[in-house]
Amino acid sequence: MIRPAAPYSKVGREPPPSERNGSSVPQTKSLASLLAAAGLLAASLPVLTATQAAADPAAQEYAPPKPAWHRCGPAQPASYECATLKVPLDYRQPRGRTLDLAISRVKSPDPAKRRGVLLMNPGGPGGPGLDLPLMADGALPKEVREQYDLIGFDPRGVGASSPVSCGLNDAEQEFQRAYRPETFPSDVAWARTVADKCREKAGAVLPYITTRNTARDMDAIRAALGERKISYLGYSYGTYLGAVYTQLFPARTDRFVLDSAVDPQRIWRGMLQVWATEAEPAFARWTRWTAERDAEYHLGATPEAVSAAFWGLVARADRDPIEFQGQKVTGDDIRRGRAVFFSPAQAAPLVSALKAAADGTPQPRGLSVPDLRESLRGGAAEPASDNSTAVFWSVVCGDTDAWPRDPEQYRRDAERDKARYPLYGDMASNIKPCAFWQRPAEAATPMRTRADVLTVQNEWDSQTPLVSGQGMHRALKGSKTVLALGGEGHTVYLSDPGSCVNATVNSYLTTGRLPARDVTCTTVPAPAQRQDVRPGPSPLPFPSGPGRF
Repeated sequence: MIRPAAPYSKVGREPPPSERNGSSVPQTKSLASLLAAAGLLAASLPVLTATQAAADPAAQEYAPPKPAWHRCGPAQPASYECATLKVPLDYRQPRGRTLDLAISRVKSPDPAKRRGVLLMNPGGPGGPGLDLPLMADGALPKEVREQYDLIGFDPRGVGASSPVSCGLNDAEQEFQRAYRPETFPSDVAWARTVADKCREKAGAVLPYITTRNTARDMDAIRAALGERKISYLGYSYGTYLGAVYTQLFPARTDRFVLDSAVDPQRIWRGMLQVWATEAEPAFARWTRWTAERDAEYHLGATPEAVSAAFWGLVARADRDPIEFQGQKVTGDDIRRGRAVFFSPAQAAPLVSALKAAADGTPQPRGLSVPDLRESLRGGAAEPASDNSTAVFWSVVCGDTDAWPRDPEQYRRDAERDKARYPLYGDMASNIKPCAFWQRPAEAATPMRTRADVLTVQNEWDSQTPLVSGQGMHRALKGSKTVLALGGEGHTVYLSDPGSCVNATVNSYLTTGRLPARDVTCTTVPAPAQRQDVRPGPSPLPFPSGPGRF
């Protein structure tokens, strides 16, 4: 991701055409920290009335019963209720095998002002969302909160919803593999092993753990709750899930907020590759910012000097790993932290401290150094299970048949992108288990139906970069977008209480009126603003698993 800085438009960065295809929740210590970690028919509705409105034939015959709500746990508030729904494994066979779908709710505090339900998804793929209503209950402004019952759910295969596993060990869950000619055969063997183990352990279920089926589950929740329509707040991967819902069930789509969006044209290899292309301008911005503060960080007084110091550090760590915070840090480890450069105020002290450790000199006084494991490795060093990882690959490989099947294609792409985007290009384009995954049961969802939804984006988002959010906005005709210039971090609404986007989102969720035109505002990041810089073995932004969206 760190090619020499090239001219780019601050608000409209686009990678070269050759890079354009192939690919939480908020983390503010309450709702944000959770977002990090991350058709049914009511008996009162006639079955045909609910199902005839569906744009998706596969979901038209299924009508499960109304949920039986109960208190989620003795230590939880009585207002936080849980239930389990039965949904078809395969919606084309609605009377066949079923999965459990764990759902939750916190009712509107003012039934007289209640409009309906607000479903929520934290991202992933592979992120649990059952706790979201409890977390959002205290974070949403009063005028929004009283209009909705808040509805959470663990997506199929995740958490309490018939969880799946591939039996992967910790090493097999690490997908950020640097390309080198001598290690490429072992990378191919790893990708094949993951695909084979998933097929052997959960081959009867994984083909149905897809975004389209999760969207059908969302409509099942709607029907079970007796609602004509649903409103929705989706983060990161949850934006793509919400977009697919708008296409399958346009008549049932109410107020949808898609925060930090996936580009539907990049699913999913292209969304991984965009991490490489967009880390380059972020890195260039960091070198400029750090050069202006050389007296504090001692990495160079010019952007060129800062860049040289960084790459010298990477080369040294590759030759002789650096002892830092009780860990051995290699050059590849440092490059895996590409997301940290989207926040210069976080990257500079970390790189400065790493350099001091490599030089054997005291760390500069007064520096607040981010935790290395969070910044470079991505959360817990040893995932407790592979549930999130199994769902991640199931969705990423099963949503689209666009993944190359020839290992040599990955070799060529990784060699090319290592030269073009030195920071992360080889890791983004190197081989993945999808090369050996079984063919998808369905084609990817085309974005053809108008969707009057609101998309939200930070300018400096590391996981779903600006060009990705712009891609979603273009794909969904009728959508409006709110862009926070200067905004850093992955996810915005409820994640950053000071963001300039919040007023527009609150107005839309309260009134249902989209802004007349796209909104661009300016946000000044707080000095210690929360950043989602966890590209490591955790699900893309917030859940935890392979690198998530």
